[in-house]
Amino acid sequence: MLGIMASAISGNLGIPLSVDYLVVAGGGGGGNFGGGGGGAGGLRCTITATGGGGTLETALSLKTSINYTVTVGAGGAGTSTGSTNDCTSGSNSVFSTITSTGGGYAASIGRVAATGGSGGGGNGNGYAKGSGTANQGYAGGNEYSGNPYVGGGGGGAGAVGTNATSANNGVAGGAGVATSITGSSVTYAGGGGSGIGNSSTALGGAGGSGGGGAGGNNTPSLTNGTAGTANTGGGGGGAGSTNSSASAATGAAGGSGVVILRYPDTRTITIGAGLTGTTSGASGGYKRTTLTAGTGNVSWA
Repeated sequence: MLGIMASAISGNLGIPLSVDYLVVAGGGGGGNFGGGGGGAGGLRCTITATGGGGTLETALSLKTSINYTVTVGAGGAGTSTGSTNDCTSGSNSVFSTITSTGGGYAASIGRVAATGGSGGGGNGNGYAKGSGTANQGYAGGNEYSGNPYVGGGGGGAGAVGTNATSANNGVAGGAGVATSITGSSVTYAGGGGSGIGNSSTALGGAGGSGGGGAGGNNTPSLTNGTAGTANTGGGGGGAGSTNSSASAATGAAGGSGVVILRYPDTRTITIGAGLTGTTSGASGGYKRTTLTAGTGNVSWA
């Protein structure tokens, strides 16, 4: 009788399983006139490498028949015009007890960059970079505050955003981090490239590897920053600007985050209402579920 009762209790508590994860938050938005690149979303991972140069994280010990919360963070908004400072940070991504912090928005005229999973880059008019979060990402790059007012690159999960110099061109966002959780190596969470201020001949900085958006150009024509790539957590690119048309270009939005789960192929996942996701077939003893939007629960049987 005691054996039957113990079996029933064990069944109610669920069967243990180990789940590896990649949790990437949304990237931060790019800044304006001489604006920095947006910081990449924070990255936490148990496979290959994790963000901020931290020690590789440990798989979660979970149980079947229990709901676990997942949120996929949205990317932050870029500046709406070159004369505003309304860019925003990315949103956090969550899996169970694991939270990755949204990327910090870039500095713009009148506002310093935000701290985030990775920090936003500084603004060429003297507004400072933001810091990263330990074990998730790095700081943004320093601005160059003299003519031509170059912003700093947004921080990436794998490297600090590039510091601006007196050169006319914008600078690159920090590199992201590569992980093989899907079965092949993919890079996530690159910082946004910076925009350029008072120069009619300059080019924006490149986005960091892993989905960072490029900074806007001033030649052959004035262009907006490029958005971070969806489901990478890449930071948005800063705006290209000139003194005579400082309101003509906009910083770009950060890329949305992603949550990827790897678990034994003997288990079947249920993706709850509110989440968008897909599950791969069994390979190498695992299944992998990629969640690309929303908030809801997952469970295993």
